[in-house]
Amino acid sequence: MDGGALAVCINESLGDDELRAVLSKVEHDKDKEVFGLVCKRWLHLQSTERRKLCARAGPHMLKRIATRFTRLHELDLSQSVSRSFYPGVTDSDLSVIATAFTSLRILNLQNCKGITDIGMAAIGSRISSLQSLDVSYSRKLTDKGLSSVAQGCPNLRVLHLAGCKFVTDALLRALSKNCSNIEDLGFQGCTKLTDSGINVLVAGCQRLKHLDIDKCSNIGDVGVTSVAKACSSSLKTLKLLDCYKVGDESILSLAKYCRNLETLIIGGCRDISDEAVKSLASSCHGNLKNLRMDWCLNVSDTSLDCIFSACRELEVLDVGCCEEVTDSAFQRLGNKDFKLGLKILRVSNCPKITVVGISKLLKSCESLEYLDVRSCPHVTKVICEEAGLQFPERCKVNFVGSLAEPDVLR
Repeated sequence: MDGGALAVCINESLGDDELRAVLSKVEHDKDKEVFGLVCKRWLHLQSTERRKLCARAGPHMLKRIATRFTRLHELDLSQSVSRSFYPGVTDSDLSVIATAFTSLRILNLQNCKGITDIGMAAIGSRISSLQSLDVSYSRKLTDKGLSSVAQGCPNLRVLHLAGCKFVTDALLRALSKNCSNIEDLGFQGCTKLTDSGINVLVAGCQRLKHLDIDKCSNIGDVGVTSVAKACSSSLKTLKLLDCYKVGDESILSLAKYCRNLETLIIGGCRDISDEAVKSLASSCHGNLKNLRMDWCLNVSDTSLDCIFSACRELEVLDVGCCEEVTDSAFQRLGNKDFKLGLKILRVSNCPKITVVGISKLLKSCESLEYLDVRSCPHVTKVICEEAGLQFPERCKVNFVGSLAEPDVLR
């Protein structure tokens, strides 16, 4: 029997539900595409069962896409900063999406600079199933449009608004009132947010797992402490880069309430002391994996000694520009019985560190994958070679800035 006859036989004997069951067993996207090449019927079934789509399309093409992919759950229309197209996604596109993709759960509009509150209002009014929205760097958006999403999408779990500088505490009130199950919020660079808004937010949203308020310069100890208390059991990631109002009170509250914390970014929080960091290390040692505290100028050897001693699960550590750090920070290391799982370490611009400290580090951190020693005058490539330092085979050493940093350090 030839392939054509076999295809006819299958189509005659199997209904749509049976063919969908077959398609559901196909794991890889490329194989699913091949499924749709068999015949028009199989292509139609493959299209209606598709859940995720990444596209660049205007209103007319979006309408055609909606007709074909009727059960779409995830739509990615984000634009690359370096490869955007004109005019990009517009409010007209969002109107089509709101009408045609009513089952949508995930919508990515990152870097779509042409959309406004009008488009957001359309999304909020029609797609109540929406669970995740990323409109980072869509700079025309304000509280008005985004509050419409908060009001119309009660199942929202993820909202990323990095670079949306018009957002204020009014949006936080709308989220608190309507989106109690939200888990992941990204407000990087939303400088109009304040401690008062954060207090209101966590009064209604107490299941936060990931909160990014990097560069939110009007948020300080009051706001962070309220987050720590309200989200004590759920909080895993907190990013506070360049929140210069954050000090010891914030760190001590995290140490007291947030024992499940895995990632903490406090780079640029210059008033944080050794005592606060030691308290954090002692309390969160069982889960802490990523700690970035570059430019914390008061941090010294005693902090690092406590971190290395207590935080055996730590994978990423950044103490760049902490000029008080010396080789004494590594005094516990070098013992063959003392092993750490550290994979990424940045000690750039720490002029008091020498090859003596790095040598001890290497003996205890056999899993090291990236080491940044830029602007460490006593840890140059030549000095390391003369000292006979043996770096792990997989370890990339950034001596002069020639290597790209891991994403986790950006």
